[in-house]
Amino acid sequence: MKTVSLLDPPKNVSVSISPSGEILEGDSVTLSCSSDSNPPAEISWFKEGTIVGSGSIYSISKISSNHSGEYKCKSRNKHGEKDSDIAMLNVMYAPRNAVVSISPSGEIVEGDSVTLSCSSDSNPPAEIIWFKGTTNLRLALMTARGWSSLKSKPF
Repeated sequence: MKTVSLLDPPKNVSVSISPSGEILEGDSVTLSCSSDSNPPAEISWFKEGTIVGSGSIYSISKISSNHSGEYKCKSRNKHGEKDSDIAMLNVMYAPRNAVVSISPSGEIVEGDSVTLSCSSDSNPPAEIIWFKGTTNLRLALMTARGWSSLKSKPF
């Protein structure tokens, strides 16, 4: 009796991310690639088109915001190759690099209008709360129609 072995290109290629749910900066994350093929496939990992690893498991320890992005695995054997769907890795991190700017720059005279802008890098985007001394300006300046327009004046 002869045994027949079916030779197949990769199919059913998929990626899973562990842990599932919210991923915080500093966590360890494992991406796993599975596929059906005969003979077994070689696995390559890609982040936004650039190869980043090989093997069925891609592990990242102490994940950072730079690791956020679209990942996929490619399963390849001598009969063909197939890519997984894209898996999005979204790393959450606290606000950093806060920058305040004033426009216009230079000397400001009483009665002039000025714009204060604050930006920071974070995921999710940070809520910005303005203070003058210890006074929360959001509570002090908010009106029924939204933010008040301010002109510079002595406080």
